[in-house]
Amino acid sequence: MDPTRAHKKVPMPKLDRRACLGPDGAVAHVTRCLKMINGRWKLPILFRLYADGIQRSSQFLRDIPEVSQKMLTQHLRELEIDGLIKRTDFGEKIPRVEYCLTDRGEALMPVLLAARQFSEDHDQAT
Repeated sequence: MDPTRAHKKVPMPKLDRRACLGPDGAVAHVTRCLKMINGRWKLPILFRLYADGIQRSSQFLRDIPEVSQKMLTQHLRELEIDGLIKRTDFGEKIPRVEYCLTDRGEALMPVLLAARQFSEDHDQAT
């Protein structure tokens, strides 16, 4: 078997397993990506920002009625820490905060859209 076929063309010099399983291997990078989007409300947040560009937290609460303010705030903070979204506080007397995708968040969206397409293409799988 071709060694690159098993790892979807991950460069593997002479079957060096570290290219896939090491601390800087493919598995570690994919795991890191999955941790960034792990959370019940992170994907809905990212897709809303992708669709609309800029959102305020009150709009998220309207668009995602099942989410609590606490969980929304927690997920927004985590996405900001991971560099996927940007928070802009206008420092006004009546608080006004807006969120948008960062370049890093924009770069993630084709991956999420591909995952969506994969799911649609394989929805009958058991």
